[in-house]
Amino acid sequence: MSPDPGRLDRRLPSDSIGGADRRSDLDGERRLADFTVDWSVLKLVALALVVGALSAGVALALLALIGFCTHLAYYGDLGWRLVPPSLHRWGAWTVVIPVVGGLLVGLMARFGSERIRGHGIPEAMETILIGGSKVEPRLTVLKPISSAISIGTGGPFGAEGPIILTGGAVGSVFAQFLHLTSRERRTLLVAGAAGGMAAVFGTPLAAVLFGVEILVFEWRPRSFVPITAAVAVASTLRTWFAGMGLVSKAPLFPLTVHPQLTALLSFEALAVGVACGVLAWVLTAAVYGAEDAFKHLPIHWGWWPALGGLVIGLGGLLEPRALGVGYGTIGDELGGRLALGTLALVLVVKLAIWATGLGSGTSGGVLAPQLMIGAAAGGLLGHVFGGPAGVWALLGMGATLAGAMRAPLTAVVFAVEVTHAVGLLLPLIVASATAFLLSVLLLKRSIITEKVARRGFHVMREYAVDPLEAMFVREVMQPARAGASSGRVLAYSDEVLRVVAGRMAAYELDELTVVDRETGTVAGTITVFDLLAARRRQWHAERSRERPLQLPPLRLTASRR
Repeated sequence: MSPDPGRLDRRLPSDSIGGADRRSDLDGERRLADFTVDWSVLKLVALALVVGALSAGVALALLALIGFCTHLAYYGDLGWRLVPPSLHRWGAWTVVIPVVGGLLVGLMARFGSERIRGHGIPEAMETILIGGSKVEPRLTVLKPISSAISIGTGGPFGAEGPIILTGGAVGSVFAQFLHLTSRERRTLLVAGAAGGMAAVFGTPLAAVLFGVEILVFEWRPRSFVPITAAVAVASTLRTWFAGMGLVSKAPLFPLTVHPQLTALLSFEALAVGVACGVLAWVLTAAVYGAEDAFKHLPIHWGWWPALGGLVIGLGGLLEPRALGVGYGTIGDELGGRLALGTLALVLVVKLAIWATGLGSGTSGGVLAPQLMIGAAAGGLLGHVFGGPAGVWALLGMGATLAGAMRAPLTAVVFAVEVTHAVGLLLPLIVASATAFLLSVLLLKRSIITEKVARRGFHVMREYAVDPLEAMFVREVMQPARAGASSGRVLAYSDEVLRVVAGRMAAYELDELTVVDRETGTVAGTITVFDLLAARRRQWHAERSRERPLQLPPLRLTASRR
């Protein structure tokens, strides 16, 4: 006999169990903990420390490799530091450089691994979702080399996407040498990705939030703590690298905010958020519109990066600031050193060549281009609102990142950590939350998850407490039948439904006998259908609207003399 949904919703522990039975169940409830983590997490934390160190080294090596390719391609010399692409040496012939880079990347993708194509984060997501968090070992070599070639030859991409995928690959390959579960490999993969991000940008908190909001698909101590451990090691090593002069000690984009500007009106930040929410839609549509256009070409996809490189080269002739990683240009935008016309040109050219290049299937990241485009958009709005253009550029940068990546917490913290502009925290929150909401309303998927969806998979980005965690077996079980006896696999009346659902799945059973933990007597049975009671309660909570409170009518009485 199936339980009645209405009866189930009314059967709360306080009114369905009494006396000694109630005290016994309370003892069972006290055995439950807020989190399911156990001492085995310490082993994972220790492994994450190693992964953090490895990811920091890989990140530094990739930045050096990008610098080497840029020096060789644009300056004709040898060097390892990041420098912007320049037209001074080759003039108009620099248009050929991205084409050659695209040819090399296309060859590597065709004869090496097709998975080097793209910006890295969707590939990491796909590996986590369906690949058991197992990254091909050759990707740890092919991805950074292809990305260095692509970016070093003028590709308007960021290094963070390849670094995130490469750092994740390091964590995954390291985990594959150990006797670990798929979930533990996932944690180490994300730990490597977050460690690489922290080593590049010097943003430890944003790196942790990035791993949680985008990659690990849960908010649990078993993943949060190891990710934090990896980020801590990578950030510490970055400080050591800074002492050696390999990276900057200062914030990546330092911004001075005058005290009188820290109380910007939320209305103005709201307007920036609306504009950047629309911009997030434009960015996503442009990238995947370009990808669809390339799919209609009657040539093999291995040639597409070369065609994308041609567009990149022509755009570089028009606005050289749009080429390469563009950290210097982002710094100029935040420093208010670019005129109105230059900001508009950077925005248009960067968007066009980035979307075309990424749509062609070459290798490169999406974070730095979004920073440049968002900062340009914010700077343009700053000319409307007035005041320091750098302040508005920062709001535009954070809001665009929040809207396009659907990671508002990461966007806000990242913007603060790369500038140390803590005084702009409130307007950043307002702008980022607005852009995030508008993006969610305008687009079904983000610029990251759209790639995953096009490969036939779905990513749910909403995290919530499982309703199976909030109900006990005693609330949904069927009463014991006369003469019932306990079976081989049991459920206890004081267990939460999540535990029982896992047991049913493990033993492939659709019904369990419920016994009292203290006495061992049969209390009832629970079926797979009974587990739906938690879902029904959630359904009613989300959809059933109750009658609103009504004030009693106001009665006026005539005054008496």
